[in-house]
Amino acid sequence: MANKITSETAIAKRLKLKLKDLPLDPGVYFFKDTTGAIIYIGKAARLRNRVRQYFQHTRNRDPKTEVLVHEIADIEWMVVGSEIDALFLEAELIRRYLPKYNILLRDDKSLAYVRIDYDNDYPTVSFTRRPLDDGARYFGPYTSVAAIRQALKLLRRVFPYATKRMPNQKRASLHYYLGLDPGLEDGRTSLADYRTNLRRLMAYISGKRVTIVRELERDMKQAAKTHDYETAAHLRDQLVSLKKLGQQIVFSDKEFLDLAKDQALSELVDLLCLQTYPKRIEGYDISHMQGSDVVASMVVFTNGTSNKLEYRKFKTKNDINNDFFNIHETIMRRFSPQHIKGWGKPDLVLIDGGKGQLDAAIRARDEREESGVAFIGLAKREEQIVIDIDRSNVVLDQTVMRRLNGHATQTDKFILVDLPKSSNIVKLLQRIRDESHRFAVSYHSTLKTKRVTTSTLEDIPGIGPATRKKLVKQFGSIKGIAAASDAELELAVGKSKTLAIRRML
Repeated sequence: MANKITSETAIAKRLKLKLKDLPLDPGVYFFKDTTGAIIYIGKAARLRNRVRQYFQHTRNRDPKTEVLVHEIADIEWMVVGSEIDALFLEAELIRRYLPKYNILLRDDKSLAYVRIDYDNDYPTVSFTRRPLDDGARYFGPYTSVAAIRQALKLLRRVFPYATKRMPNQKRASLHYYLGLDPGLEDGRTSLADYRTNLRRLMAYISGKRVTIVRELERDMKQAAKTHDYETAAHLRDQLVSLKKLGQQIVFSDKEFLDLAKDQALSELVDLLCLQTYPKRIEGYDISHMQGSDVVASMVVFTNGTSNKLEYRKFKTKNDINNDFFNIHETIMRRFSPQHIKGWGKPDLVLIDGGKGQLDAAIRARDEREESGVAFIGLAKREEQIVIDIDRSNVVLDQTVMRRLNGHATQTDKFILVDLPKSSNIVKLLQRIRDESHRFAVSYHSTLKTKRVTTSTLEDIPGIGPATRKKLVKQFGSIKGIAAASDAELELAVGKSKTLAIRRML
């Protein structure tokens, strides 16, 4: 009993000191229990004010929050550049760590995604509760819809975008004259220029503010050199508006995040004796159905958070039901001179799989003479970290492993590391692995749907390759074509082909 009281006193003293040190800046805070596990992640416009509220005895707290406060043994935080920074970083870290009280206190109905259908002939920016595999770009999920709406409202002044397409509208809307809409309806902006603008918006949301500023400055100077003063003036105004946002609205984790404060990355560096923090981690997975429509995914995590603009997908040259062969081909293609030049090199590669997949990936890396890149695997069943003793370019620190309550099994060539499923490292690697799996399965499903649709359409007389391509692009699947009205089909392919499609379907 005396030991328990002493421990509680020590915790209270530590929390009191931490509360004194809290800054007034915006940021993300972490509550930990006595084992060091993160039990809650929150965001704050002013860290000191928000975190101290939990410990004010005069405040009325609901039962779940009351239980949370009693479990808090330590506090950590990250200072960021703005409230919106904190908003986006909080969402990413909750997805990674899945703290139990974020799950208990969260209302799932409040989750929302930003949807940008970039490849549409009339791209729009909108919000949705349920992301679909419809070819659009999704960002999220986010717990505060109002905050995201406010952020995009401000960014729309810098990167004008359309929110919906009005039927039969042929003139630019009032939003165009307010500088909020591209004005595609009557050609005020070309589709190519609008997509360039959307690319900059997506890059900004993903944390590439500095890159976008440099790009705008470069394009402005180039336009001035060629005496295109109208374009130069437009870019100047856009640049001024962007810089005015300053620290107030910045979608960036890279420019303000102190990597040493990211617990998962810090522990990963210590466990594997990495020379530096892995700023770019790439994750790979293979997806196919008994050797058909074989695809591979490459997802990228920059500074520990997903960087969707850097994701890439591969369609293997041959459909072979052999994951070792397929991962070898994928890494060979990824580490080609062309892609090394265009994408750079990763600091760490995570392969979804065990010894065989890791061995095949490392062989490909070495055949490309890029043996300096660190490679590890994550075996699905037991969530074991797989290390090739001689070729992974990492060294397992046994002391750190034991401190993390882990243990290792060693064979002639490999080390299999078991860490608690709740550990920060496992959560980070799982997040990367699950994201690579999701991205691969999504691409595989798209190819499979297109193949089945194309195969069925080939049996319809009068429907050639160009018409098939048009139908697949517009309606997506056989189900979509069958569900379309006669008017929609006639508008797409004409009356005679519509009759042929109706007879067959």
